[in-house]
Amino acid sequence: MSNVIAVVWDFDKTLVDGYMQDPIFEKYGVDSSSFWNEVNALPDKYQKQEIRVNKDTIYLNQFIRDAHEGGRFAGLTNSDLKNFGKELKFYPGVPEIFVATKNIIDSNQTYKNYDIKLEHYIVSTGMRKIIEGSTVMEYVTDVWGCDLIEDPDTHIISELGYTIDNTSKTRALFEINKGVPTHPEIDVNAQMPESMRRVHFANMIYIADGPSDVPAFSVVKKNGGATFAVYPPNDKKAFAQVERLREDSRIDMYAEADYSAGKTAYMWIENKIKEFADRIVNSEKQKLADSVSSAPHHITE
Repeated sequence: MSNVIAVVWDFDKTLVDGYMQDPIFEKYGVDSSSFWNEVNALPDKYQKQEIRVNKDTIYLNQFIRDAHEGGRFAGLTNSDLKNFGKELKFYPGVPEIFVATKNIIDSNQTYKNYDIKLEHYIVSTGMRKIIEGSTVMEYVTDVWGCDLIEDPDTHIISELGYTIDNTSKTRALFEINKGVPTHPEIDVNAQMPESMRRVHFANMIYIADGPSDVPAFSVVKKNGGATFAVYPPNDKKAFAQVERLREDSRIDMYAEADYSAGKTAYMWIENKIKEFADRIVNSEKQKLADSVSSAPHHITE
């Protein structure tokens, strides 16, 4: 029985009000708009040199360059990144929604009888160390993000370790699907019968903020899961983006990024979790009914 329900979250502008790097810019007195404008210009710069770069992760190279002597973030280490995670500003209702949604399952005796579990995951193109330092980490089963390698002598970030972009987020979804976080010996590319997979896509909810998450939205939705988008309060441009996603059938629903109890986002997520849990219960009851033969009885002429 696949009894695990997974809520998979993007991070920046989904859980966090802004970008996870904002505390770094504030600490070092760097104008964030100027930094991102520079980063956004890099793909064209390298294209002229006939070099392809990944638009989602090229920003990491800029952080590494600026972490060294004379750079805007001179001396930046992984320990610093983790500390910056403590300063993140989350949307209303975070992290409370992590606790409340798990309680939906844990407080229901029927769900407990069928050993149904709820798990939260974060899949981000941001820096994993920042996420690990944040207040949501204690409620999360696993995190995918970009890792940076430190110089062994100075501990300053100096190399790319692991990177994840908006397309490779789908790999993370398959790792959740096959149970890699709890069974790391599993090769995500190995063949595995659907019945043996730990988290069926039909039991997965993916929550993100916009068009960059279309690959992940598509994988979850086409495999029977649920997709939900959020937009910052009063942001008409972001609202228009998520409305287009709905019109294109990329997402099932969207709402303002406020996860407080009673708000649309909270109620939709709560309802979807209950819907998934009830479906699992009913499926198991039906399997039991189908497997039990009718009681023997006398044959009458």
